Amino acid sequence: MPNRQRDLAGYGRTPPKANWPGGARVAVNLVLNYEEGSERSPLHGDAESETYLTEIAGAPRATRDLLTESIYEFGSRVGVWRILDAFEESGLPLTVFACGQAVELNPAPMTAAAAAGHEVCSHGYRWFDYDGVPEDVEREHIQRTIRALEAATGERPYGWYTGRFSFNTRRLVAEEGGFLYDSDDYSDELPFWTRAADRDHLVVPYTLDANDARFATPNGFRTAGEFGDYLIAAFDALYREGATTPRMLSVGLHCRLVGRPGRIEGLRRFLAHIGNRDDVWVTRRVDIARHWIAEHPPQ
Repeated sequence: MPNRQRDLAGYGRTPPKANWPGGARVAVNLVLNYEEGSERSPLHGDAESETYLTEIAGAPRATRDLLTESIYEFGSRVGVWRILDAFEESGLPLTVFACGQAVELNPAPMTAAAAAGHEVCSHGYRWFDYDGVPEDVEREHIQRTIRALEAATGERPYGWYTGRFSFNTRRLVAEEGGFLYDSDDYSDELPFWTRAADRDHLVVPYTLDANDARFATPNGFRTAGEFGDYLIAAFDALYREGATTPRMLSVGLHCRLVGRPGRIEGLRRFLAHIGNRDDVWVTRRVDIARHWIAEHPPQ
C-alpha cells in the first residue's frame, strides 16, 4: 500500500485571506450527488447489493435488493427534479457530483442542470469503493465518466470527487490533465495545493457534517428542521469569522435523501437564509477553484 503522507498542520491559525469576489465573508457551495443507477447491484456485475445511504439499514446481499434499488430510483425519478426546482426558485447556483454510469442510464437531469448554469462535476464512474480496483480499470473509469458527462452536458467536467477513492485516484486525476481540482478531502475549509503526478494540484475540500447523508446514519438528522438548523448554524459561525478571515462552506445533498418531501423544506429554509446577503458568494465549485488559482497560485 503506498505511503500517503499526512499534513496535520495545514494553514494553522493564519489561513490565507481568500479575497472572495465582492469582499464576501463566506463562499458557499452546495453540492448535489447524482449516484442513482451507479450503486452496487448484481445486475451490474457486482458481488452484492448496495447498503450505503438508503432508508434501509442492512447487511450486504449477494442477490439483487429490489427495495434498495427502488429507493435509489426515487432519487433519479423524483428527488433530483424537486431539488433542481428548489434551486431554480432560489436563483442560486449548484455543483452536481455526477457518477458516469448514472448519467449514461438517465442523462436528462444532468442535461437540465447544465442548461440551468449549474456545474456538473465527475463523481467517479460507479458509486462504490475504489480501494482495490486495478489501476488500469480506474483509469478507464475516469475516461468513461468524462465521456458520459460531456455527452449529457456538452462540456467536459473540470472537477473530480470519487468519495470512496483509492490510493491511486488523485494521481490518475492529475495525470489526465484536464481537471482543475479534486474534492476527495475533508481536512480543511479552504482550498489548498498539494502535489500529484509530479505537478501542483488543487484540492477544494468537501464535508460530511453539513451533509444530508446524516439522514441515513446513526445519530444523524431526523427532521427537516434539524437539517436546516445545522446548515444555518454552520453558515452563521463562518459568517461571523469571515468578518476578519473569509471562509468557505460546503453543503452536501443527495437526490434520494433531501429530495424527499419531508426533508426539502430544511434545504429551502437554508437557501432563503443565504440568498439575499450582499457579502456572501454562493457559487459553483469550479468558480471557487478558478478564483483560488488566480488569487492563490502554488508557491
